[in-house]
Amino acid sequence: MVKVLFEVTEDHLNTGLRGYPVGYCTTSYVDPIKGLFYRGKAVSELAHFTPEQMIYLLKHGKEPNKTELSTFSDELKKRATCPDRVIDHIKQLPRSCHPMKLFSSALLMLETTSDYQEDCQNLIAQIPHLVAMVINHHAGWGDTPTPSQKLGYMENFTDMIQVPNADKKRLTEVFKLFNILHYDHGGGNLSTFVGKAVASGLEDLAGSASAAMCALAGPRHGKANQDCLAFVQSVLDTLGDSATGDQVEDLIRKKLASKELVYGFGHAVLRAEDARATILYDYAEKHFQDNPLVKIALLLRERGPKVLKENEKISNPYPNVDAVSGTVLSAAGFGYPEYFTTLFGLSRVVGIAIQIVYERAQARDGKGLPIYRPKYLYLPT
Repeated sequence: MVKVLFEVTEDHLNTGLRGYPVGYCTTSYVDPIKGLFYRGKAVSELAHFTPEQMIYLLKHGKEPNKTELSTFSDELKKRATCPDRVIDHIKQLPRSCHPMKLFSSALLMLETTSDYQEDCQNLIAQIPHLVAMVINHHAGWGDTPTPSQKLGYMENFTDMIQVPNADKKRLTEVFKLFNILHYDHGGGNLSTFVGKAVASGLEDLAGSASAAMCALAGPRHGKANQDCLAFVQSVLDTLGDSATGDQVEDLIRKKLASKELVYGFGHAVLRAEDARATILYDYAEKHFQDNPLVKIALLLRERGPKVLKENEKISNPYPNVDAVSGTVLSAAGFGYPEYFTTLFGLSRVVGIAIQIVYERAQARDGKGLPIYRPKYLYLPT
């Protein structure tokens, strides 16, 4: 007997497959109210994890003990340096393009085997080196050091990226938090879906990850954090650093009345404040409460939902993670919004790679899923 999970009607067509069940995701899911869960554990309970602990949890479905974590961390360090051809390729890429173009191009140069599991481990290990090289080259910040065998996953990234006048300790802390909050977000977000669809044709992991990053690059997906920071900055420029809640509320109303976009609110699945945003807001209040951008972001968090709730057509008037992530990065000394999506990709590649391994090497008793082939109905025009 076949269990009917979902009844398809004509109303479901031309909606971007939104909400349409197509398979299983073993790594994470998003509860509309409680937010993101990694392997059944709320991300709010995992924010203190190290990147190595979180990656292990996503890959293996359980928290590592001390020995497992040490072995896993050592293995990542052994594989952390990108092949010479990747390094040489990045040095030849044009700086005139958006860094996400460089990122996607560099991913294509990674070495691959016929083993998705092996490629997954290599990709996760090498991605901090690759992204650091992309950013350093694009920004003109000089050569990138080789990954150190003495540093942790994101400590290495902070050490390699040549951010001018950076407080490395604070930046490492923020990079870690940003990194672990963006590893995975269910199986149906655009970049993850695209990466898995490309892999279903038996493209290798590097090519599939490259395609996924092309999907991430757009303003409706990964570039939203860049646009949200620009919005927070525009509010600050308009109202000044002594802005009040009433002034922010009035500005939001004026923007909506003139049909301008208000960035950082709403989500396809969530119907409450994004748990990842809550973590970042709490961090910002604790460490950057006097930063002008943070002050504006907090006022937008307070007044935005109040105004947006007045519109019955808005299903989620609450902040998403993009509303504050760029502000926190800027407050920590990384005020380079053109690289925010690249940082997002540095993280999201991890979850995408692990999900691809499941679909190619573990699903259907190891046979893997068939090639993606949704049905489209012919419509004469």
